[in-house]
Amino acid sequence: MPQAKPKPAIVIRDLESIEDLKKVETLEQEVWGIADRDVLPLTMAVATKAAGSIWVGAFDGAQLVGFVFGFLGMEEGRLMVHSHMLAVRDPYRHLDLGYKLKLAQRERALAMRIPLMTWTFDPLQSRNAHLNFSKLGVISNCYKVDFYGPETSSVLHRNSTDRLWVQWPMASRRVQQRLQGHDPRSEVMDALSRLVPLIRFNGDGKPVRTDLSAALARQRIAIEIPSDIGSIETKDPDLAKEWRHSTRWAFQEALRAGFFVAEFCRTVRGQQGPSAYVLERGPVTECVPELGSAS
Repeated sequence: MPQAKPKPAIVIRDLESIEDLKKVETLEQEVWGIADRDVLPLTMAVATKAAGSIWVGAFDGAQLVGFVFGFLGMEEGRLMVHSHMLAVRDPYRHLDLGYKLKLAQRERALAMRIPLMTWTFDPLQSRNAHLNFSKLGVISNCYKVDFYGPETSSVLHRNSTDRLWVQWPMASRRVQQRLQGHDPRSEVMDALSRLVPLIRFNGDGKPVRTDLSAALARQRIAIEIPSDIGSIETKDPDLAKEWRHSTRWAFQEALRAGFFVAEFCRTVRGQQGPSAYVLERGPVTECVPELGSAS
């Protein structure tokens, strides 16, 4: 019987040299399929590194196979790190490198005495939602329409660039519990079993809007999304746009009414069935009290 191929020995370390930062350009283009005009210029990478931004890479030998980049910013008077980019080469995505890079980024931010990190992601990407909410413990009360404009050169941005702006209170009890292995799935599925989603799948995979006033009268709201929006964007771009417009409406209406995005459950009905967000009524400080404290 043939022996299993050993996993590569990946080293996660800071990007230190210009040669390290040069490798980021190639990885950006490979992972996101972007044109030269959308690649972060090397001079900007060097300057942000020198100014104290966080650049961490995952290396297989001399090859850069993943990286994460975050810079300093301010949100509501609080110093924070905004994590602008995280990328992992496709052959290495089964190694949980995205999660490991976020932990390394967290370690460096906390060493700088900065307890809050923010970033954005496409809310239709279920894999990223699972990492962000289920494994890392982020929360969100902000939806940004076409954050990077209607489109960019990336194939990943062919269905607009809407984003959820998430907050990661890195020293909070909620986050520490997630990092210690607490899986919220059973609680989320229990909540979902009692909710009629504001956006749900119909029988042929299209989004259906349910009664908004009834949803806003509850303490929790569910929003379903496809398990693989990338496949839909390739096979049926018009359907992908339907999902974008419907979920955009749902998130905006719910957040405007005082809800925040609290949890995510990946694929709640069958392998190709929907995944779902759970939004809760109230300020995020009820879920994460630390967000109400000055840093």
